[in-house]
Amino acid sequence: MSKIILIGVNHKTAPVELREKLSFSSDETMAALEQFKQDARIKEALVISTCNRMEILYVPETGDQIEEMIQFISVHKHIAVTDFRSSLYIYEDDTAIRHIFCVAASLDSMMVGEPQILGQVKQAYKTAVTVGAPGVLLNRMMHKAFSVAKRVRKETGIGDNAVSVSYAAIGLANKIFADLSTKTVMLLGAGEMAELAVAHLIGHHVKRIVVANRTFENALTLAQKFDGNAVQFEAREAMLAQSDIIISSTGATDYIMTRDQVSRAMKKRNHNPLFFIDIAVPRDIDPDISKVPNVYLYDIDDLKNIVETNIQQRANETVKANRFVDESIVSFRKWLDGLAVVPTIKAINDKMTAIVDMEFEKTIPSMKHLATEDIEALRRMTRAIASRAIHDPIVFLRNTGDHRDDSLYLNVARKLFNLDVPDEK
Repeated sequence: MSKIILIGVNHKTAPVELREKLSFSSDETMAALEQFKQDARIKEALVISTCNRMEILYVPETGDQIEEMIQFISVHKHIAVTDFRSSLYIYEDDTAIRHIFCVAASLDSMMVGEPQILGQVKQAYKTAVTVGAPGVLLNRMMHKAFSVAKRVRKETGIGDNAVSVSYAAIGLANKIFADLSTKTVMLLGAGEMAELAVAHLIGHHVKRIVVANRTFENALTLAQKFDGNAVQFEAREAMLAQSDIIISSTGATDYIMTRDQVSRAMKKRNHNPLFFIDIAVPRDIDPDISKVPNVYLYDIDDLKNIVETNIQQRANETVKANRFVDESIVSFRKWLDGLAVVPTIKAINDKMTAIVDMEFEKTIPSMKHLATEDIEALRRMTRAIASRAIHDPIVFLRNTGDHRDDSLYLNVARKLFNLDVPDEK
């Protein structure tokens, strides 16, 4: 039976510096999927790359192709295997299935219960489908993952008091500045993370929000939505002198805020405290800005303390959610095991149909007195009788996944019907 392999890194195994080196941009993801599609060693594939994880899920044609996939990552991300191998996790079959189900259900997130990950996984799947990289196995698996994620969200309290990286960022800002309502906040980026940050800021009564984005129209749309102001991306340095909190979440590949820029801005603002929250991967803000007096920088890994509190509050709901995941794994595994009997069942049906048709053809000369429609009616009846005769054995074979050694029953069935079917397991 086909293997399911998952190779990746996440916030638990790799620091942000390594995750940003291994992250795949949208274009890189498409290129990787196209290559997998053309690679005869890979039957199906999917790439998930977010702020907190980079994972490649695939079904190999033969073997496990693990070393080959690690080399692929090394070559495409221009990083030596020795620099990231120790941070990799490698899961196979049920462990890989469980992991994906937990990721989609936000049970493996830095902040358990955050809603963004499901959308990100769905987008990763949608991208893969566009290329045609997933097949029967991963298509079924991902839809099962979405189903269990929906159930967890609906039937547990894991999403109560909605939290996300953006929410944690605002919580961190609130600890630094007791009253956010008097502060000016500048958002660098106008995507989903930025919008979530704005929503949380409004909840903390922030009155002045400025949005800077490379595409000014997007900045304007977000600013108008929350009664804020939009500025050109090039004006971000000038706005530093008027801002107290900067939250950055762009998709840039290089730093968009440097130490020199911040130093100049601090002189203009009389060295009043300036607070940066960098929730982008790769990071937007040069880490050296933290060396500037009265400048405070927190990146996505610094949010872990807030996350730990959240995890404690949701421990009981996580237990319930994991039970739902377990049930879904059992259901998916039963379907997966059922795939092994499909060739045998098809062979039984084909053989019975061939026997019926062959014997029926022999009797046609003796039925010349019958009308053509009557002969065809008799043909359908004989096929139906044969189908009915093998119905119970086929139902039994379909349910062999419930047995400890389903291969035994398959082998017996093949011998009973004298079938030449390759072993699927």
